[in-house]
Amino acid sequence: MIHYGNVGGMHLVWWFFWVIMLIWIFATPWDIPGQRTKKNTPLDILKRRFAAGEIQKEEYEEKKKLIEQK
Repeated sequence: MIHYGNVGGMHLVWWFFWVIMLIWIFATPWDIPGQRTKKNTPLDILKRRFAAGEIQKEEYEEKKKLIEQK
């Protein structure tokens, strides 16, 4: 007797589930530029601190010159 819902002893829905899971695990790009783990440069951090008002313009310009010299 053949059951059309079973394929290789595993229900067709489970085959579909595992195929989707494998595609998701192996095809998901993990290092997309600008997403997930953006690596901040010292200048990016300095700009963010200036924009947040943590440092004044003079301190920003002074530290920016130091960063650009390196």
